[in-house]
Amino acid sequence: MSRLRSAALVGNPNAGKSALFNALTGARQKIANYPGVTVERKAGRVLLPSGEPVELTDLPGSYGLLPNSPDEEVTRKVILGEFPGEAAPQVLVVVLDASNLEQHLVFALELLELGRPTVVALNMVDLAERDGLVIDPLALEQALGVRVVPTVAVRRRGLIDLAEAIACAEDQEPGSRQPHAGMTERRVTARAIAAAAILSESSRHRLHAKLDQILLHPWLGPMILFAALFVVFQAVFAGAAPFAEALQGGVDWLSAWVRAELPPGLPRGLLTDGILAGVGAVVVFLPQIVILFFFILAMEASGYMARAAFLMDRMMARVGLSGRSFIPLLSSFACAVPGIMATRSIADPRDRLTTILISPLMTCSARLPVYAVIIAAFIPDRSLAAGIGLQGLVLFLLYVTGIVGAMVVALVLRRSVTQGAASGFIMELPKYQLPQAKDMAIGLFQRVRIFLRRAGTIILTVTVVLWLLLNVPRAAPGEDQIDASIAGHLANGLAVGLKPIGFNRDIALALIPAMAAREVAVSSLATTYAVANTDEAQQDAALSRALKVHWSLPTALAFLAWFVFAPQCMSTIAVTRRETNGWKWPGFMLLYLFALAYIFAGITYWSAVALGL
Repeated sequence: MSRLRSAALVGNPNAGKSALFNALTGARQKIANYPGVTVERKAGRVLLPSGEPVELTDLPGSYGLLPNSPDEEVTRKVILGEFPGEAAPQVLVVVLDASNLEQHLVFALELLELGRPTVVALNMVDLAERDGLVIDPLALEQALGVRVVPTVAVRRRGLIDLAEAIACAEDQEPGSRQPHAGMTERRVTARAIAAAAILSESSRHRLHAKLDQILLHPWLGPMILFAALFVVFQAVFAGAAPFAEALQGGVDWLSAWVRAELPPGLPRGLLTDGILAGVGAVVVFLPQIVILFFFILAMEASGYMARAAFLMDRMMARVGLSGRSFIPLLSSFACAVPGIMATRSIADPRDRLTTILISPLMTCSARLPVYAVIIAAFIPDRSLAAGIGLQGLVLFLLYVTGIVGAMVVALVLRRSVTQGAASGFIMELPKYQLPQAKDMAIGLFQRVRIFLRRAGTIILTVTVVLWLLLNVPRAAPGEDQIDASIAGHLANGLAVGLKPIGFNRDIALALIPAMAAREVAVSSLATTYAVANTDEAQQDAALSRALKVHWSLPTALAFLAWFVFAPQCMSTIAVTRRETNGWKWPGFMLLYLFALAYIFAGITYWSAVALGL
């Protein structure tokens, strides 16, 4: 038997390689970087049963020998011996997750095609057995033609057998395999081998497999996904209505109480027309925010969100993006700031830049108060069919418009300023599970706290500043207060450019402070109409009723179209500048998004007027 000098642990991410490496080497390991890259190199010594030492390397997780990231590039070069001054490992120890056997076998088959001495560590067999999955190692060994050793790294089970298999690996010849099979053929073979090696599985495991066949179906899967989203947006309006009305009633009562207790003057005006009218107009939409995030958290916790990413990969590949962009874009539905920061996981710089530039088109939670107040004011609250409300349908279409707009922009960018082919995307699907009530409650509490903190800081500050600008200087007798104010003069200038798309002075006035945060537009409009209304008996009227008086339906629809595209968020611009290391791409983002907002708001307004709406 020839003396072994080196071996390498290789396999998919989350196969338990690091735990197995630590169990085999103990404290006999050293950590450095591979030459020319920042990828960590972990190596240690393993003592064979004969007492001979072997250098064992823990390679970064990979899904194949065609790299899609710097980590996968390192794994490929080490296996093939392409690193200068570093020989290829003499033995490959392929680590498989027993509970996800079919997926992990795909890469194992590709490695076996190299014809190198190989040992398979069937890891985490205890977790597979806990889930009712019993695997026959001998059947797997016969199918692969190499030694298969069941292991449980965290409990140090199977380590002696694995060391013996490594010692004897060079004396074994890999079974005859068809060389250089394609990915599709390897997947078919992996499925057949996994099916033959599984002795028994629980009814729960079979149910999960059946669910995946339905939910990941090329045609049925996307239909189910969009149907689920449609139900979510119906629930946002139908379920939140009584709670929103109760909050609005509380704000109205508090405003009336302040007016009754305080004498007329600037302090009372600041409290009623400024803080309560502005901040209160946003806070009343808290129930919609809670319901939206309840469904998002439930889909994440159940394992369905990862499957949605898999489904969306097909659509994004057609516009030059990979499924790696899905998670950042999904995060942008909550807020574009963490979504843009999440693009750091995208290795391809052109993919990453494209994802950053289209993230603001995802309909973030800050848009929801804007959409909700306009829809409630101008879209009739009537049912189109059983369980299908017109208001929920309009909200769903606004979200879809943002998604479609982002995909079209990505297609244009990938064929122009960020030209390049889409990179590959492989992900492991988590197990289905019921969401835990405690985790859901914590997640909702965090979202509510963030929303209320924004209402108590950014929105409150901007509202107070706007109220001051609306009240300084004071109007002369018979003069309109807004026309006389500083804010009115600024808005009158901007309104000239916005008039062709149906926007009036009040909208222009709302768009300026809304650059701080989109939902500020709601508080700005509420403050503006509260200041403009000199009839105290009507000042407590809901914002939606004031909008019906001052806006036409074409103007309202144009306003919705504007907010689908407009980058009304300085935090998004700031994080884009930080992630792209300059002002070039934030400037480009502002330019193209405001251009799209103006064009589509104009098209919407002109079309609505032409149709006589």
